Amino acid sequence: MNKETQRAELHKTIWRIANDLRGSVDGWDFKQYVLGLLFYRFISENLAAYLNEHEHKAGSPDFDYASISDEDAEFGRRETVVEKGFYILPSELFVNVRARARDDEDLNETLEKVFANIEGSAVGSASEGDFKGLFDDLDVNSAKLGSTVAKRNEKLVKLLDAIGDLNLNNGGGTFTDNTIDAFGDAYEYLMTMYASGAGKSGGEFFTPQEVSELLARMTVVGKTEVNKVYDPACGSGSLLLKFAKVLGRDNVRQGFFGQEINLTTFNLCRINMFLHDINYEHFDIAHGDTLTDPAHWDDEPFEAIVSNPPYSTKWEGDSNTLLINDPRYAPAGVLAPKSKADLAFTMHILSWLAVNGTAAIVEFPGVLYRGGAEKKIRKYLIDNNYVDTVIQLPPDLFFGTTIATCVIVLKKSKADNSTLFIDASEQFVRSGNKNKLTEENQEAILDAFVDRADADHFVRLVENTEIEDNDYNLSVTSYVEPEDTREPVDIVALNAEIAEIVIRQQELRTAIDEIVADLEDSPS
Repeated sequence: MNKETQRAELHKTIWRIANDLRGSVDGWDFKQYVLGLLFYRFISENLAAYLNEHEHKAGSPDFDYASISDEDAEFGRRETVVEKGFYILPSELFVNVRARARDDEDLNETLEKVFANIEGSAVGSASEGDFKGLFDDLDVNSAKLGSTVAKRNEKLVKLLDAIGDLNLNNGGGTFTDNTIDAFGDAYEYLMTMYASGAGKSGGEFFTPQEVSELLARMTVVGKTEVNKVYDPACGSGSLLLKFAKVLGRDNVRQGFFGQEINLTTFNLCRINMFLHDINYEHFDIAHGDTLTDPAHWDDEPFEAIVSNPPYSTKWEGDSNTLLINDPRYAPAGVLAPKSKADLAFTMHILSWLAVNGTAAIVEFPGVLYRGGAEKKIRKYLIDNNYVDTVIQLPPDLFFGTTIATCVIVLKKSKADNSTLFIDASEQFVRSGNKNKLTEENQEAILDAFVDRADADHFVRLVENTEIEDNDYNLSVTSYVEPEDTREPVDIVALNAEIAEIVIRQQELRTAIDEIVADLEDSPS
């Protein structure tokens, strides 16, 4: 089975699970069960494969961690927690819990205990914060699963079987044999599916994969590795994880950093890191409000920053007298409006960007032209030559909104005093009920970003003095003239045609008048 066939089969099966099993549970809520059990299966197989490999190399080719006793397994707990960040006893591995599930009248309690033990295995270790609360949203006792314990357990058995039957191991091979990043791919497909159907309640936490990839590629142009990557509003982590694909996990040397204000999404992001086989030592995802309580003061600056912050969300702004002196916001001399935090995120990102770094931020289009404090912040950005590129994206790319968003690319070290404007509003294909950036569309935008050369109706490099003269308006259409797609009209030919119509009209009138006159003259 080739890569694309395997992926298609995987998606087809996931779709069936999601629709057949959720019953009365809302799709966006039901994802917690599918993703949570997918995660449980992943860490079980990941741990077993890790321990089996070590024992095989040590001279025990027949060792199978899943089949040994819990007592025998205890000897490896401490060392394994240091390496992997967690521990699961053999009896509590996904495969063994699933095998007993149909005969377990207390399955809900069994799963609850297993999840508590997994989180508990990290307590007191360096990974404690990365595992704490990971299973909080997987409520195995929820009445949504069924009105009685028996009905809930029946649903849980079906879920365990469905997740267990997913072909994530290349035709039944070993855990390490999968030909695609199967668990991560399954996660991203589920998030896409749920976000698409959940509107703003789900879409605001997930950036489409092709947009994520474009942003990641822009921030690492000319580089094969970076020190650290960061997203101050990381959602489920899709933007951050694109660096693992673009550069390779090992080429993000010091890891993946992010912060998320929504607790459920914060948990999803950490799960996503594990499902993409990012070890706990290689990521630091924090829960909290980045604008007022940032978690990574000791980790900045970052060489690559990508973000799709919430659009025009409210924040404390000037009602918090301390913020105007915050070193992230103070340089602009003004705070973003309390009703529109977009440029507060932008200033935060700029502050934490390394001198040799690049940041790519998805923005609400109003930040490009609105007046007041936002204009003053744009003035600061342009006068200090921090804006590298402004890109107008097509409409209807993101879940939960149809607006045409834009991207602002920031750099602290530029070779010119100009800003590049790219009108990519036509770079899309319609796919289902959303627009999508194809690989060709991404390449066209990326090539324009790298070449930094004018192209009619698409790209224009504008000196910052011109932007100043234009009152610091950063709207792409103010600098890139849209192509006139109207059909050209031959005025001379049109006038001649009109003249012929007038003559013909006069001839018809004359003929009608003659007919009327004849009728009036003829005897009645």
